[in-house]
Amino acid sequence: MKPSKKDKNTSSEPTKSELEILQVLWQFGPSTARFVNDHLNKEKREVIYMSTLKLMQIMIEKDFLEKDESQMRHIYRAKVEEGKTKGLLLDRVVDTLFNGSAGSLMMQLLGNKKISPEEMEEFKELIKKIDQKP
Repeated sequence: MKPSKKDKNTSSEPTKSELEILQVLWQFGPSTARFVNDHLNKEKREVIYMSTLKLMQIMIEKDFLEKDESQMRHIYRAKVEEGKTKGLLLDRVVDTLFNGSAGSLMMQLLGNKKISPEEMEEFKELIKKIDQKP
């Protein structure tokens, strides 16, 4: 017996390719599969339209996207929130690679990447706000 949509694991994490699609939808809002595919081809890498469309259909089954079929052109929109999704993925990275230490992650980031003076100032302000919490 074929599993229904509800039987699928809706708490699964998006794959790298699924995240690329979600990034386009988070950035530009509800869009056609053609728009998403064109943007991926322009900004990421060459992708075949039918592959993008099929992946977006799978993402509907996984409950990552929803599709509006009320018009001639089907419009897809992200069903998962950007901040929540990124937070869950980041928590997994911290737990898996840094033994749960967000401080270790920050030290790695700061040591590996050049940070602009503006970004450094933002980090300092964030740390001040964290220190001021009761």
